[in-house]
Amino acid sequence: MTSMQPYLLRAVHEWITDNDFTAYILVNADYEGCEVPREHVDNGNIILNISTTAVENLVLNNDSVDFNARFSGQQVNVFIPIPAVLAIYAQENGKGMSFQAEPEEQKAVSPPPKKPTLTLVE
Repeated sequence: MTSMQPYLLRAVHEWITDNDFTAYILVNADYEGCEVPREHVDNGNIILNISTTAVENLVLNNDSVDFNARFSGQQVNVFIPIPAVLAIYAQENGKGMSFQAEPEEQKAVSPPPKKPTLTLVE
């Protein structure tokens, strides 16, 4: 049977967005395959704003959370395996849901291949 976590994550994200709140996720940044800006990790965790105004190309699928965002002015592709997501909540009132790792979720998920990027050279 598939994990309920990605379905619940999408549902809570939709509820937060529909109520014009700001969706935040708490992530275990040390989970294998997790690609987040390491300079923002605190005690192995990172809190990320995944609202529609903060990220681009947000994909919440059954295996991962994937999006582009700016950190310190730099465009970063963030990849988070679903089991690494510890919680999702509304920043304004703290309402949301926390998650526990399920035994079958122990396998790591690989990020998609890197997309080529262009850099302006002066």
